[in-house]
Amino acid sequence: MAEPRQAGTLARTHQGQPGLPRGRSRLPARDVRASQRERMLRSVIAAVSEAGYHSVTVADIVRGARVSKNAFYEHFGNKEECFLAATGEGRELMLGRAVSAARALPAGASAEDLLRAAVRGFLTFLAEEPAFARVFYLHMPAAGAAAARRLDAAPRIFAGLNQTWHERARKRHPEWPVLPETAYLALAGATVELVRSTVYADRTDALPDLEDTVVALHLAVMAGRPWPGAPSPP
Repeated sequence: MAEPRQAGTLARTHQGQPGLPRGRSRLPARDVRASQRERMLRSVIAAVSEAGYHSVTVADIVRGARVSKNAFYEHFGNKEECFLAATGEGRELMLGRAVSAARALPAGASAEDLLRAAVRGFLTFLAEEPAFARVFYLHMPAAGAAAARRLDAAPRIFAGLNQTWHERARKRHPEWPVLPETAYLALAGATVELVRSTVYADRTDALPDLEDTVVALHLAVMAGRPWPGAPSPP
C-alpha cells in the first residue's frame, strides 16, 4: 500500500525501508517488541486512512510496518485489536496536546487564554496528524461497536474538560452563567461536528482556522459573551 500523502507521524510507515533485524539482534528483546508495536500502530492508521477499515487486512498492516505476521499475532489477536490500540493511543495524544497547551501558559493566565490555548493545541494536533484525523473522525464508525464507543467517549471527555475549566473560571467571574452538564456536552459535540465536516471536506490543514469560531462559541455559552462583532443589545 502506498505511503499516504500528508500522513503525519502517527501514520509514518516503514514500507520500502529495511525491516527489523531477523534472528539474534543486538537490540534488547523489549526494544524489538516496542519497535514492532509502534510500527504496526502507525501502519494501521496509514492503511485505514487510505483505504477504509474494511478494506485493510493484516497483510497490509505488516507490509507497511515491515514486520512478519508472526510478530503481528504476538502483539494483537486480530486487526480490530491493533486498530483500537492505535486509535486509543492517538486519542490520548490528542487530548494530551489540548491539556498541555493550556498548562504551558504562565500562572495567572486569563480564563480565555487558557481556553484558547487548549483549543489551539487540539486543532493544531489534528492538522499535524491528518491521517489520524481521517481515521478517527471518518472511519471509526465503520470499525465496530468498540470503536464506536471510543468515538462517542471523546466528546464526553472534552465535555468534562469544559466543565472543569468553566467551574474554575466562575471563581473569578461569578457573573458567568451556571450551566447543566448537557451544555458542556453540546459544546463538545458542536466542536466535533465542525472538525468532522472539515476533515470530510479534505481540508484538515484548515482546522486551525476554526479556532476563533470554537472559542467564540464556548464563550457565548459558558461566559454569556456576545458573538465577536455582534451589535450590543439596546
